[in-house]
Amino acid sequence: VQLQASGGGLVQPGGSLRLSCTGSGFDFSRSWIYWHRQRPGEELEWVSTISTFGTGTRYADSVKGRFTISRDTSENIVYLQMSSLKSEDTAVYYCSKDQSGISRGQGTQVTVSS
Repeated sequence: VQLQASGGGLVQPGGSLRLSCTGSGFDFSRSWIYWHRQRPGEELEWVSTISTFGTGTRYADSVKGRFTISRDTSENIVYLQMSSLKSEDTAVYYCSKDQSGISRGQGTQVTVSS
């Protein structure tokens, strides 16, 4: 099982980024996908979840109304569209196929700074 997050970078406060998640070694199209993030020195934090066909989504209160999770079932990609970014969104972002994030693979750094 391998998952990889990509699309991170440096963005100014108030800006936007779109992260992508791809996976292999399991049936990605039939898996719920979770986004987590980890700030320096802090524990892994759950951010968002999307169900198998994208019909159900959930968000942490800290990102609700600013982040949107979606999936392209034809391309087997899950996206995390992040808008109105704040400095506290700075973290390494991971995607996984389980709630705990234990299956997460390589993350992508998001830095929100002016």
